[in-house]
Amino acid sequence: MKVNEILDTIINADSIETMNRMEEKSVDMIFADPPYNMQLGDTLLRPDNTVVNGVTEEWDSFESLAAYDEYTKQWLEAAKRVLKDDGCIWVIGSYHNIFRVGYILQNLGFWILNDVVWNKTNPMPNFKGTRFTNAHETMIWAVKNPKAKYTFNYEAMKALNDDTQMRSIWEIPICTGKERLKNENGEKLHPTQKPETLLYRVLLASTKVGDVVLDPFFGTGTTGAVAKKMGRHFIGIERDKDYVAGARKRIAEVQPLTGEAVEYMVKKKVQRIPFGAIIERGMLHPGDHLYDAGGAQKATIRADGSVKSNIAEGSIHQVGAAAQNASACNGWEYWYYRNNDKKLVCIDELRRQVRLEMYGAE
Repeated sequence: MKVNEILDTIINADSIETMNRMEEKSVDMIFADPPYNMQLGDTLLRPDNTVVNGVTEEWDSFESLAAYDEYTKQWLEAAKRVLKDDGCIWVIGSYHNIFRVGYILQNLGFWILNDVVWNKTNPMPNFKGTRFTNAHETMIWAVKNPKAKYTFNYEAMKALNDDTQMRSIWEIPICTGKERLKNENGEKLHPTQKPETLLYRVLLASTKVGDVVLDPFFGTGTTGAVAKKMGRHFIGIERDKDYVAGARKRIAEVQPLTGEAVEYMVKKKVQRIPFGAIIERGMLHPGDHLYDAGGAQKATIRADGSVKSNIAEGSIHQVGAAAQNASACNGWEYWYYRNNDKKLVCIDELRRQVRLEMYGAE
């Protein structure tokens, strides 16, 4: 099954069978919201004796933990086959299943990048008062192997978080109000519909415009709706025909962002400048000294652009690391030189001047 033949469609079928028929290494990202295996057992009542509508659907029922584990292994194997080598997968779950999923993920060779906690700002109360209110779910973000060159839009996440690094705890309310899809009786169409805000952040963080996003447990189509809005392609797999009908109607009404609206902050690529370029231009000279910010550490510049201190010799990065007893160091930011006024100036200022001279940009 060629991926370009099923872009932006919902396939009403079994997810494992469908993924096993799909083109190998054909999708950029997978968002999976698998069954949680969280059957409540006895009827759960509120304090006023009304019934809590939990997850009682057949698709969330397994005869044993071993059966659930085998199902998880099968769909993750199928997912790994269709995921590109540099693609990524997000799996969301609750305490009922996420630890089992993580264990199986690692057994299959996936490399976990982060676990992200979705902290629900408006969780369902614990009506019995016998446990803590369950106010979060966990998402595992993983790649196929440790060397995968996955997408992470760090600058976009930082901009979204008011110019502060995005952390792994996300404060987002559960899906309510007009966003919640209803059936003909006015009841929730799907018991665990995810909020669009959550998928918006996931897709903005780990995909590019035009990427292909697969959701093998499509439900009411939150992944597809957000992907369409953000200029990504989606492929949805869902075996419940009522969910499929609701998702198709929902996605058909989505208006995609266009032009500048769909753009986001990206890291600017800058040209590498070797320290030797500073020496060649006479901005610093062999025999000159470099210092740390406090003037306590000193290194001598050599003719080939390497430096030597009383504890190490090598590049500005290697000697800077040795001076701090660290595994790595950005020598451009660590070392300073004395200007004509004998003031300490960071050598990164010299790199900035050379970059401006050579490329017209810092």
